[in-house]
Amino acid sequence: MKQAFFLFPGQGAQYPGMALDVLEASAKLCAGNGGESKVKKLFTLAQAVFGKDMTSLLGSIDTDTLKRTDMSQPLITLTNLAAAAYLAEKGVTPSGCAGFSLGEYVALAVSGVISEEDCLKLVLQRGTLMQKLVDQMEAAGKASGASNVPGMAAVMGLAPEKVEALIAEWKAGDNPSLKDLYAANINSPKQTAVGGTAKALADAESLFVAAGARRYVRLQVNCPFHTPHLASVADEFKPFLEKIAFSDPKVPLYSNVTGKLVGTGAEAKRLALLQITNPVRWIEEEGSIAAGGITSLVEVGPGKVLQGLWKDSGSEIPCYLAGTAADIDKLMEVL
Repeated sequence: MKQAFFLFPGQGAQYPGMALDVLEASAKLCAGNGGESKVKKLFTLAQAVFGKDMTSLLGSIDTDTLKRTDMSQPLITLTNLAAAAYLAEKGVTPSGCAGFSLGEYVALAVSGVISEEDCLKLVLQRGTLMQKLVDQMEAAGKASGASNVPGMAAVMGLAPEKVEALIAEWKAGDNPSLKDLYAANINSPKQTAVGGTAKALADAESLFVAAGARRYVRLQVNCPFHTPHLASVADEFKPFLEKIAFSDPKVPLYSNVTGKLVGTGAEAKRLALLQITNPVRWIEEEGSIAAGGITSLVEVGPGKVLQGLWKDSGSEIPCYLAGTAADIDKLMEVL
């Protein structure tokens, strides 16, 4: 068996048709060795949980529909789980796990804290509640005659500490819209994602640029994730979360909220709720992972965002892609 540290991406890296190549490759691999495809079993499980044919949905969904958080969260989670299952079929197991935002739920499953079925159920509920909030915010904006579509933006070229200090300064100022702005994802020394209403994001752009930001880019998400705007989501999610069994991690697992190792299942459950309204401290998490003595990492899911953020951290530990069948086949030549 070969090992690497597994990183699981979150929203923003999705694309129509993702995971279908992994499903096909797994079927071929297992047909050749007489085994049962773990990826096929995942698709069957997801169909039972979501009530939809996942193969047809992934093959027919359009980009705009996939941006909806109630669609992207379940489908990205299935894609991440499928890539991890195919890696297992190829003989690659995790030396540790971490997930970025939504990806943390797959990290919980792969590290043995929750079952795959409970992982799918949790993200379905999480995505549905978040989409309901987005719809409410959009409706309120239309009713008032003003745009209130929530979202996020990436601030590039400013240190995260500077971004957080600026937001604190603006909240104490005279512009009421800026009180709705929060640091959401502390991604890298070069990039911080902020979340808020459309008005808050629009008003902040010129201020960040004036403060020295190199770029300010609106992200392809329709929810101010990991901010206090989602307090109502956390309140509604809590009773559902409490019913799910959380075990102690079987491999090292790291938290978005603390940036550190998770010790117990009880701690993991507590942090899963806090993660909804608290920022993702990815820089700290990367530092903890690097200090754990790992020799390689793989980004297990769509895109290459986490590979890029790992490079930005300055670590010389290699991070490889493992989101597609081609990525994983290439990875086998390296590990």
